[in-house]
Amino acid sequence: MEWWIWVLAGLVLLGIEVFIPGGFFLAFFGLAALLVGGATAAGIAGQLTAQVLLFIALSIAGILLFRRALVSRFGQGRHGAEVDGLVGTTAEALEDLPVGAAGKVELRGTTWTARNSGGLAIAQGQQCTVERLDGLTLWVRIAAEEFLGDTRGTQEPRASGEPARLSPGAAAE
Repeated sequence: MEWWIWVLAGLVLLGIEVFIPGGFFLAFFGLAALLVGGATAAGIAGQLTAQVLLFIALSIAGILLFRRALVSRFGQGRHGAEVDGLVGTTAEALEDLPVGAAGKVELRGTTWTARNSGGLAIAQGQQCTVERLDGLTLWVRIAAEEFLGDTRGTQEPRASGEPARLSPGAAAE
């Protein structure tokens, strides 16, 4: 196979990698094709069978040796920055969320599925804080500014007239 076909294939693969968020797979095939093209032009790659084997070996070696480092360095910034910014933000409960139960909350104008990970029930209309994100489910707990505390460890939501509820740590006292 002509050397320029390998170079052209390598450039096409590198170009596709730029536009498709594939996690640095095609880049290694593109670089391997460029290296095989250079070796073919220099006359050291041999026949087509040797070129294909060299291409496969270089691609696999690149993926095994360098992909993890590249994804950890560059991959997270490309895909997860906006979603990771949700942790610590405040949402509003669209329905009652008992402890451990799932329901709906509104965050930044969008309705999300949420699970109450705190020790207190969240009433409809109360503010809650996003603790983590699991797929498209927000794990929330009642927002800190929503309770009033007393010296015995009881906490009462400010937004509703419900009776005071014990905090998770107060039950052990």
